[in-house]
Amino acid sequence: MVNVVATGGVMVTGIIDLPVFQVALAYFFVLIVLIIVRFLGIKREKEIIISSVRMTLQLILTGYVLVYVFNNPNPMITLGIIILMEAFAVHTVFSKFRGKLSKPLKRVIALSMSIGTLSCLVYFLVIIVRISPWYEPQYFVPIAGMLIGNSMTGISLGVKSLLEGMNTQRALVEEALILGATPQAATKSIINSTFDAAIMPTINSMVGMGIVFLPGMMTGQILSGTAPTTAIAYQLAIMLGILGAVALTIILMLQLGYRTFFNKEEQLR
Repeated sequence: MVNVVATGGVMVTGIIDLPVFQVALAYFFVLIVLIIVRFLGIKREKEIIISSVRMTLQLILTGYVLVYVFNNPNPMITLGIIILMEAFAVHTVFSKFRGKLSKPLKRVIALSMSIGTLSCLVYFLVIIVRISPWYEPQYFVPIAGMLIGNSMTGISLGVKSLLEGMNTQRALVEEALILGATPQAATKSIINSTFDAAIMPTINSMVGMGIVFLPGMMTGQILSGTAPTTAIAYQLAIMLGILGAVALTIILMLQLGYRTFFNKEEQLR
């Protein structure tokens, strides 16, 4: 069924309703993937089933929570949601590198995620979108999710590359230190290559956007009946915001993180 809304005498076509039965048909794709991995002998059936069930339950719960939050705007609730999202993102990064992160590096990751994403989020909402009130959850929550989610991916790639670089190039770093280089100079090539590896997925998605694929935010707005030009304006703004948040988060992590590998005497730990 297509919802049609009358606006100034003009009939505007809205989004097509998806009843539960039609949504359930989409799980056919999960069945296809299960058949493929079973045929190839890849033991991922359990992970695929668990991830599908978990995604379903999380999205349903999130939907009901957002309905309440949108209908009852409250600054404390909005801030609470953002803090929860940040905490979960940081925990996710930690869980990917369980046993490999020092306490100082964990603090750096948490600090970088918080400063990088929140500063860009505030700028985006207050300066670019100019929402009123500032805590309007309809804008605050989904945009925060996009910035935090992409920054989480970027910092995860950054941490992985930094750990690998400091491990595989340890001898080169020590040699540079012996020759009188500072920790910053000794690790410069590692930091540069790490930043490049972490930011590249974001840049690649920007290159293909609009021609190779239509991004999720833009697609959702178009499906809901928003004019494509308006959807494009929002997508351009949010992608530039994501680029800024990811870059700022990664560079903060690198500039503070490399120091955690050295002691006060500027020696490798």
